[in-house]
Amino acid sequence: MSDFSGIPKIMREAAKILLSAENIDRSIHAKAGEQNFVTDYDVRTENMLREAFAKLLPEADMLGEESADTHQIRIAEGLTLIVDPIDGTTNFIHGCRYSAISVGVCDRGKMVYGAIYDPYMDELFRAEAGKGAFVEDRGVLTPIKVSSRKLEDSLTYFGTAPYYRDTLCRPTFTLLEKLFHITRDIRRSGSAAMDLTSIACGRGDIFFEYRLSPWDYAAGSLLITEAGGEITQLDGSPLRFDAPCSVLAGNPVALAEFRAGNYLE
Repeated sequence: MSDFSGIPKIMREAAKILLSAENIDRSIHAKAGEQNFVTDYDVRTENMLREAFAKLLPEADMLGEESADTHQIRIAEGLTLIVDPIDGTTNFIHGCRYSAISVGVCDRGKMVYGAIYDPYMDELFRAEAGKGAFVEDRGVLTPIKVSSRKLEDSLTYFGTAPYYRDTLCRPTFTLLEKLFHITRDIRRSGSAAMDLTSIACGRGDIFFEYRLSPWDYAAGSLLITEAGGEITQLDGSPLRFDAPCSVLAGNPVALAEFRAGNYLE
């Protein structure tokens, strides 16, 4: 059985690249898609993670956001690391200090380990299948669980799928308007990984986005389920880890009311 205990240490080491970043504006490059950017720091962080994980888990492939060729990895057939070196790149570019490193481990199509590290708050969220979810805050390890708030008392987190504005702007904001009227309030952070940690530890109660890539939600999906929450596609079907899909996550109480309300119609 693979040992994942060394992953947090590697993530903390890689985070030093983010924390030492200077002149970020000079390192920006455009990628395919509207308002889709990468910085030299994304690439450096991913390369460092790839090298370290190759030594820690030589039996695993790695699916990284900044390595488009790895999209052909056959996730259902072995052990795969699904990595986002900087989730919240736009935040990072603008100096918002709300970005994270996300690392999920998928074993033949099922998530077995997930960790998300916020280097600015020094919070590391992690979960292992069947062993619960935890947050390590400045050396203190604490179990986490989702809230039990009803939908009307919920704080709604959401993403705008900004790379697909032409097709997904209208459905996103139509659903958001409905939730804005029936939940306590809404939040848009710019980091899906960080949003999922908020759901997992009860800081938020429901999250949706119409299109995300596996590295955005792989680690967070296990955090959610191990913390007692639920996460699926918007239509209720299972998440995919080999291709982009929609994401709906939350505590069971709020999600049951959301589904009963037919808000997607």
